Amino acid sequence: MDPVHALRDAKPTPFWLEDPGRPDANSALTGDVRCDLLVVGGGYSGLWTALIAKERDPGRDVVLIEAEQTGWAASGRNGGFCAASLTHGLGNGLERWPDELAALEQLGARNLQSIEDAVATYGIDCDWERTGELDVATEPHQVEELAELYELAKQYGDYELLDTDAVRAQVASPTYLGALWDKDGVAMLHPAKLAWGLKQTCERLGVRIFEHTKALDIAESGPGMAVRTPYGRVLARQVALGTNVFPSLVKRIRPYTVPVYDYALMTEPLSAEQLAAIGWQGRQGIGDGANQFHYYRLSADNRILWGGYDAIYHYGAKVRAEYDQRPQTYQTLARHFFRTFPQLEGLRFTHAWGGAIDTCTRFSAFFDTAHHGKVALAAGYTGLGVGATRFGAEVMLDLLAGRPTERTALEMVRRKPLPFPPEPVRWAGIGITKWSLDRADRNAGRRNLWLKTMDKLGLGFDS
Repeated sequence: MDPVHALRDAKPTPFWLEDPGRPDANSALTGDVRCDLLVVGGGYSGLWTALIAKERDPGRDVVLIEAEQTGWAASGRNGGFCAASLTHGLGNGLERWPDELAALEQLGARNLQSIEDAVATYGIDCDWERTGELDVATEPHQVEELAELYELAKQYGDYELLDTDAVRAQVASPTYLGALWDKDGVAMLHPAKLAWGLKQTCERLGVRIFEHTKALDIAESGPGMAVRTPYGRVLARQVALGTNVFPSLVKRIRPYTVPVYDYALMTEPLSAEQLAAIGWQGRQGIGDGANQFHYYRLSADNRILWGGYDAIYHYGAKVRAEYDQRPQTYQTLARHFFRTFPQLEGLRFTHAWGGAIDTCTRFSAFFDTAHHGKVALAAGYTGLGVGATRFGAEVMLDLLAGRPTERTALEMVRRKPLPFPPEPVRWAGIGITKWSLDRADRNAGRRNLWLKTMDKLGLGFDS
């Protein structure tokens, strides 16, 4: 059977956002309101910032505004991998911050544990499972790369290097040649339920949340800031921006990020026989070792989410609803799915969707302040937002407090990445890079002159 037939009944909507527990939207802001802290953005970045702000100072008056509905964008569309890594993998961290890698790994581990603790403390029902993750090799050169990465990784956490038989005993795929198993550094969760649970928690702590309230512009107003919305204004002493993929209110930040579109499929629930055919009793998240990689995991009701591979940039850094659908990518993903799990032939996909994520030239978050320290921002998470946004929230609040902390002392926090060039150079550069990465995947991982040059300039990516 042609794998594409498995897509015939797939709904063009994010599976997670169809959950019957989705809360109703809050009313929009009308008129003027005043507060101590305004948080712009109702995804993970903004929600964690609002929550932690109230934990640090319960008397602080916090307002959060969201242009659509809480969790509707990347926070409700991602794969649900909540990783400890703050640097998009050990390789990328070692390349960029070798002197800080140990500290960054420790902070990342503490951050992941803090998320788990918050889920338990506040009773957030988000299908949390601390399963770990398998980084699988599907080509011979990837086996060697994983062995090298293991020598680094075992210094920082609980990792195990698996050979072909060992990884296939974990998950039965004829494509697997080996794997590196991060046993404790990744959790699986229902991403939309996490966002909704954070919203509910924030409101219980006294945060005022207004939805369908877009921030139109920001300006200084007396000793504080004024953010204009369609029906009113928020006058705040301080502002934290968690808008991520959407154009920053601080315009000088915009060249530092670009939106790329990522896509995913969700299968129908597997039967007991289908589950037995693939094993996967450890329920780990899985990613492969290619440059254009896939990520996949089991949901709480034993569906398989299958995403990744294509990362699509649109000229001019446009973010549009019509880009959320890309049938040619769904076809590619479906073919790759059944190549990985041929024993699941006949399984159908029930949902197919996409969404934009913000990336920067160092592939991990950066931070900044504006308006004489009254505004803080974090952006550029590059797919790490499920976990790293909580760390980013702590950084933004540290910056607004104006007091040095172990986080604000980090070079990662103090320095920004290189900005992207203007169009059309940006479009051409991203296109050449994607072509080169595809070529490397097909050529035993060998990087061409373009990729080697990008590496020297600090624009390459090493996971």
